Amino acid sequence: MAKLSAEQIAEKLKALPGWEYKNNAIGKTFKFKEYLRGIEFVQKVAEIAEAADHHPDIAINYTRVTFSCSTHSEGGVTGKDFKLADNIEIAFKDSDA
Repeated sequence: MAKLSAEQIAEKLKALPGWEYKNNAIGKTFKFKEYLRGIEFVQKVAEIAEAADHHPDIAINYTRVTFSCSTHSEGGVTGKDFKLADNIEIAFKDSDA
């Protein structure tokens, strides 16, 4: 899948509130009431990512979980990253945040 231009990324980000483009990736931080809720969410996303064979970078800071999505083989953001971000959003809406 081809790397997207900055303009394409900006346009696609309009459909993903809270997601930002920086450091050649798209990312967002999710907040949870409790530490274990965030860990459960990470497990859901890990299963989604494994099924898609496309894995985000994940940072866990107590009740905050940050995802960063980039297609390393293409050297930037592709449609795969936006599909993964969409699926992360769906998983978040289904979670007990």
